[in-house]
Amino acid sequence: MADIRLTDGHLEVALTRREKIAGLLGDLRVPVAAIGHVDVVDNAFDAVRGLRAPGLAIPGLTRVGTWRGRGRRTFVVARAGQPALVVDLEGQRYDRLVLSTTDAASLRDRLRAAVR
Repeated sequence: MADIRLTDGHLEVALTRREKIAGLLGDLRVPVAAIGHVDVVDNAFDAVRGLRAPGLAIPGLTRVGTWRGRGRRTFVVARAGQPALVVDLEGQRYDRLVLSTTDAASLRDRLRAAVR
């Protein structure tokens, strides 16, 4: 599972080696100033929309990669049935992040406080 941290005015997402390979992704660092709306969903898969290009999707298990749809690019590291942090971004490579984490509610609260 990705390691998600809020440090030095940035949201950092450090992926495992397996996630990097499966999703053809690298670690991500986003300035807090680029963060718009932040929310939590109970099931990460509910927040993933569009077509996978590139990435990995194993039905009922995991989705890792870039999902595209209607002019949007979403950075996805999602596990079925797990809560996820959903972060809308402005002026970045990705328009949205969907990140499975057991600590989603706490991260949401910390991000909302940092954005203010």
